[in-house]
Amino acid sequence: MHLEEISYPEAQPIDGYGPGFFRIAGKVLRGPLLVSPWAATPWGGLEDTATPMALAGRIDVLFLGMGSEIAHAPVAFRQALEEAGIGVEIMSTPAACRTYNVILSEGRRIAVAILPVEG
Repeated sequence: MHLEEISYPEAQPIDGYGPGFFRIAGKVLRGPLLVSPWAATPWGGLEDTATPMALAGRIDVLFLGMGSEIAHAPVAFRQALEEAGIGVEIMSTPAACRTYNVILSEGRRIAVAILPVEG
């Protein structure tokens, strides 16, 4: 079997995560984050639709990582993004990180808004 390392030229992969932190493109960042191929920025959590809305027209889908377990997103959050033309896929944070990296390697127009996992 031949294995190839995935490379992310000029992108922001999620290298790892743990209780309260994420490692993005080699840097440790704490708290909720919005990660796109262009940047990793702080995110105000589920009450903050403005930060992900700034990506309208640049992404097609936002993966929403809800922490250690999958949970429902507030209806207003989801509706605001969908009205801006951004599809929302809700999953646990670990699943969102993995899915983001796979889709990122394909060069697709995606981002991920992730809540940290707890201890």
